[in-house]
Amino acid sequence: MALTKKRLVAIMFVLTIAFLVLLLYLPESVTGQRDENFLLYGSKLMFLAVTAAIGTIFILILFFRKEYVRAQINTFQRFKYYLALLVKRDFVTKYRKSILGVLWSFLNPLLIMLVMTIVFSYLFRFEIEFFPAYLLSGMLIYNFFNESTTLAMSSIIINEGVIKKIYVPKYMFPLARVLSSLVNVLFSLVAFLIVFFVVGVPFNWTLFLIPIPIFYTFVFSMGVAMLMSSLAVFFRDLTYLYGIFTLLLMYLTPLFWPVSMLDPDGILVNIIGLNPIFQYVLYFRNLALWGTIPDLWANMVCIGYALLAFCGGTAVFMRQQDRYLLSL
Repeated sequence: MALTKKRLVAIMFVLTIAFLVLLLYLPESVTGQRDENFLLYGSKLMFLAVTAAIGTIFILILFFRKEYVRAQINTFQRFKYYLALLVKRDFVTKYRKSILGVLWSFLNPLLIMLVMTIVFSYLFRFEIEFFPAYLLSGMLIYNFFNESTTLAMSSIIINEGVIKKIYVPKYMFPLARVLSSLVNVLFSLVAFLIVFFVVGVPFNWTLFLIPIPIFYTFVFSMGVAMLMSSLAVFFRDLTYLYGIFTLLLMYLTPLFWPVSMLDPDGILVNIIGLNPIFQYVLYFRNLALWGTIPDLWANMVCIGYALLAFCGGTAVFMRQQDRYLLSL
């Protein structure tokens, strides 16, 4: 059976309804209290159902379109060394002619943390315990998303010469930018661990699970990077508007302020809860600072945002990539 777009949409609809019905019979420990706000509870169930349906569709595509998947894997294998070269070039270029060089990967997050701690620790000194580690954990996730997607936006445009001369899978360029940002995250993790032990955060074995939220953020960032790099080819002003958006996103994410300062019954709390970056930051802090493992709902939310962004961004990128040469 050929998986056409119409059939995928129909299967997606049927699976969503089926999972929604199934979730109604799951215990409240998984889906939450049924006597809470009906709209919020219904939104939770729908999000879980859509996430499960997207995951199932992804598996079906892998199963029924084996030849296409195999061809993509072979293409990736052919160009993996070029991808590694792109990542290395981005990393080396970033620190070219710098006296301290790669040391800035450690010093930059530490200096930012120091400045922001001085500025905000007085305001929140009673609300947030281990404020430097709290701040740095949030900045680590946010900076990963912000840097990777911002750099990826122009990845197709600045590689115009290569694209016009030889064949290279175009997704290599945004992927290289996200991977180079991931390398920077690994250095930032060292800075975070230094702060973690200096400020005396209690050590919990859950600290070893922090690669999980970083992986979720990577998949989400990759999806957004694919989407934005594709749109930026046709709408160059988007690169400027995106900077304003990420600035707004930073202030809407509890990086240096506590969620407890908001009215728990207010609408702003629900808006903050819809922020994907907040979900990844909260997941990271639960593991690293508070020693708790996020529940099934938290994982489904993080996976759902990552899948929606990755599938949506990839679909737009693949559909538009043949038109890039006309606009470059």
